[in-house]
This record gives sequence, C-alpha cells and structure tokens, in this order.
Amino acid sequence: MKKYIIYTMAIAGVLFTSSCQKADISPIPTASISDASAFSTPDRILAQVRGLYGAMRSGQFYGGRYLIYNDIRADEFINETTNGVTGLEAWNGTVNTNTNVVTNLWAQAYYTINLCNVFLNGMASSGSGVVGALAPNYIGEARFIRALSYYSLLQLYARPFADGNGAAKGLVLRLTGNTGSGDYNLARSTVAETYAQVLSDLNFAEQNVPLNYADQATNTIRAHRNTVIALKTRVYLSMQQYANVITEANKIVNAAPPFAASTGVANTLQADITNVFKTPYTTTESVFSMPFNDNELPGVQNQLGFYYSKSAGNGEYSLNAAGIVADAGWTAADKRRTFNAVVAGKLYLDKKYVSATATPYNNYVPVIRYSEVMLNLAEARARTTGIVDPQAVALLNAVRNRSDAGTVFTVASFATSTDLINAILNERRIEFLGEGLRSPDLMRLLLPLPAKGTVSSVAPGASNYIWPISASELLLNTLCVNN
Repeated sequence: MKKYIIYTMAIAGVLFTSSCQKADISPIPTASISDASAFSTPDRILAQVRGLYGAMRSGQFYGGRYLIYNDIRADEFINETTNGVTGLEAWNGTVNTNTNVVTNLWAQAYYTINLCNVFLNGMASSGSGVVGALAPNYIGEARFIRALSYYSLLQLYARPFADGNGAAKGLVLRLTGNTGSGDYNLARSTVAETYAQVLSDLNFAEQNVPLNYADQATNTIRAHRNTVIALKTRVYLSMQQYANVITEANKIVNAAPPFAASTGVANTLQADITNVFKTPYTTTESVFSMPFNDNELPGVQNQLGFYYSKSAGNGEYSLNAAGIVADAGWTAADKRRTFNAVVAGKLYLDKKYVSATATPYNNYVPVIRYSEVMLNLAEARARTTGIVDPQAVALLNAVRNRSDAGTVFTVASFATSTDLINAILNERRIEFLGEGLRSPDLMRLLLPLPAKGTVSSVAPGASNYIWPISASELLLNTLCVNN
C-alpha cells in the first residue's frame, strides 16, 4: 500500500539563511531544494542541523506543550479556564485518539524524528564527505535529537519501563527518512526495544558531539557531550537502572561539593536559582534549553508564561493548594517560593516564566538543568546503597541550600534510606515545578496520578494512565495498534 504519512512528510533539503547566534536560535526556511543540493555545501548542511533543533522547538513539542502536558496530567495544577485548546482533556484525563493534544504532539515529535532520519540518510549518501571532520558532530546531534524525541513520546504514549521490564508495546520505531509516498506500515516495537534505540543514539552522540562550543549561548541550545550524558541519567532513571544512572552522572558530577562538571562545559548550579530563568538564559546550570527571542515565539497558546502566569499571562492553570505548595518543609524563606504569587485570590506559578522584556513569553524553555542531574544521582545512590547515603544527602543539600540556606539536611535527618528517597522526590517537586517532570516521575515508579480538584486519581492499571496512539497513525499505519 502506497500512501503518505502526513505528519512525517519532509523535503530532504531545506536551505536556511543564518547569521551568528540568531541562526542558532531559529533557522529561517527560504526555499526547498533538491536532495542532492541540500548536502552540497557545508553551510547548507549546518543549516539543516539547526533546522532539527527548530523542529523540536515547536510550541507543540518542546517549545511548551510537552512540558505543560506532563505537569498538568499530575497533581500540582488546577485548570481555571475549561479551555479544550489549552489542555483541559490532558488535565482531567479524558483524551482519546482524536484529541488535539494527542494528535498534535505525536505529529510534531514524529516530524522531528523524520527530519533527523532524512538528515542521517543524506549524510550517509554524500554529506559526510562535504563537511569532513564535522560529520560525526552533526550526526551525533541528529541522533541526540532523535533520542530525546523518542524518549519524550515514551513518557506519554507507552507503559512505563517498570511495567514488565519494558515488555509492553512501545513506539513505532522509524529509523529511515520519509520524503515521499510509500508503504509505511510498521508495527510498534516494545518499550524495551524503544529504550534500547534511545540509548544507542545517545551512546553514539556522547562519543561524537563536541565537548563544548565557543560560547555559552551555543552550549545551552545545542548538544555537547555533557548534554548527552545528562539526558542518559534521565533515561536510566526512567528505566530504574540506578547503577547506570550513577555511572553516567559520575562523569559530570564531582564526588564532593562544590558539585560541578570537571570536563567539557563547566556545568554547575547557579548561586541564585532566579538567574536561571532570566535573560540571557544561558547559565552553566542550563544544560539544554529551547531558545526564543522577541521576534520568534512558541506560538499562540503554547507558551509556558501564558499557561502559568496570571499577572502577565492567561492563568490557564493555578497551583493546587493541596499540592507541593502545601508542604510545610518548603519554607517561606525558600527563594523558589518567589516564583509563586497570589493573583485575583488564587496562587499561580506567576513569575517563573515571565520575561523582563516587553514581550512576555520569549523566555527559554528549560529541557535539562544541572540540578536534575544532581538529584538523579542522589536518588540512584540512595536506592542502590540501601543506607542513608552521605553523598546523596550532600547532593540534596546542595540543591536545597542554594534556595533555602536555613534548611540543612544531615545523615541523622533520615531514619532510613526510604526516608531519604522520599525527601529527594519531594525536592524534585519543588525544584522542577512547571518544568514537565512531575508525571514522568510518578509513572516511572508506577505510582498513581493523584487526584486534584474535581479529578479523581488515576491508577497505574487504568486505561487513561497513558495516552492513546494518535488517530492519524492508526488510520495510515494498519500495523499499529492502539493502547
């Protein structure tokens, strides 16, 4: 059967204009060109690399909505507008195969994957010879983006790895580029097979992307070695392979304070967390972010500030008064509390994603921060050592104390390793509020999605614990079965 997979269609060569850092932020398509000429010059090939990041930066994907859906599915936010366009069905757990949030995110993620596949095909056929020594770098970046895209889809459309050690149905694993009509019927691989491909891509990328770039802006928005390693700690944590989390994190986290990466980009915590979310958004804590500027924004109703800020946005979601904000251990002196504000009688995550410029939603979207790597390592150590691990406590302290110097944890603060693990999980809720990690954290541990407002809790075995497969895929790919 010959047909078009609508959401994955891409012209192999798109010529982008570029100029300095602006080109790194947002390549601008100017013309479609033939497959052959797309890989004919170094500039055209570099433009395509930038275009891969641009596809992932879509407001329907990592420009906003991927993070938003993973937060509002869980328990920290309350829907205020009952607007189906801005994720109401994702929040209340009533999505189906035709729901826009399901079809649009699936389409954009697979569009990004297809661009990576088309690029990799072109590099194999002719592009590598054109750029010479840069070829492994570019291929590594493409495989990093493909890996992140597949990993992200797994968090919404597939059962957690812990459910049967990855034996459940995973994703449609497309590794060859689609530039025209053809037979694209392909069955779903298992969760384990999909994770294996993610790790294969990341292992290649780690060995081939640059150690660093010439400036911190590029170090924030393009993948370097520490970016790849940081993502690997997240992937292994999702698989509950804690020894591997430790192995990876130890590559970029010193064994004792001050915790920092000693090779490659000098990633480390910022002394003041609010600086991470201010211009220029390119701190050494920002391992990987999606960039925006006044002229190039995520698109209408996609921006994090639009969803979470009431004073400068639409206030689509307020903070759940029964969520992490109610935790007595999150003290009033904690600087992370300053991101929250009461507006019109309700508490919102009002200040985290509000830019200081006239355009309120040009803030970078945080994808991976160094504090996550530290807490990934802390949790993995606490789970593998079986004791109140001193290094895990030190890592937890480092994250807490930079925002709340008055709260100091010691080994004696925890009776058991389980108590320490719970404190680390709680710290993640505070540190990454509104950054898209809440529901993946619950699901990797096969925990229920808690009740919030008028919405009941969702048990791990419930049909709406994960999303259905997009109706577009089911229509055009007869070998793909729904969840």
